[in-house]
Formats: sequence, C-alpha cells, structure tokens
Amino acid sequence: MRRFWMAVALSIATLVPALANGGDVAAGRRMAVSMCAHCHAIDGEGPSPARDAPAFNTLARKWPIEYLAEALAEGIATGHEGQVQMPEFLFDPDEIDNLLAYLESVQDG
Repeated sequence: MRRFWMAVALSIATLVPALANGGDVAAGRRMAVSMCAHCHAIDGEGPSPARDAPAFNTLARKWPIEYLAEALAEGIATGHEGQVQMPEFLFDPDEIDNLLAYLESVQDG
C-alpha cells in the first residue's frame, strides 16, 4: 500500500496545483459524512470506526493532501489490512475540490 501512495504522489506532484480551484469545505464535509464517516474519523482525532482506516486529520502526515486529487478522479481504492476493504469511489472535479478543501481544513498541523 505504501508503494501505491508513493506512486500516486510522484505521478501527480507536478500535475496538480495545490487546491487551485478552492473548493467548498461544507460540501466536502457533507461528502465525508455520507461516504467516509462509517470507517474514518472525519473530524478531529480518531480512533476511526474501522481500526485500519486513518483519521482524516492525520492524512497530511503521510502525503500532501493535493496529491490525492488524481487518485480521487481515477477511482481511489485501497486495501486495508483486516476485515474492512475500502470501496472504489469516482469523483467529478467539483467533488474533488470540495473533498480536498475539507481534508485540508481538518489537518492537525
């Protein structure tokens, strides 16, 4: 899984300007509540409901949030260790901007 994220980060590092289109934080939060909160801690610190799902406020510790843009556009999917598998999601550009804006807003540092 680490190799996957490293490949994503390297492949888009020069392609995606950092949140160039902004995004609607409130709309991104609504997306997170409806699609992500059953597994991830979407606000503040964890733990996440699914043990292996990272808390959203810690994502920037592993990679810059804007690096997720391409993965979200192409259908982000990742396997988690344990019983819970992340479903594949496909987002349109506005949804990506909104979700990235929300993710940026909850980072702990």
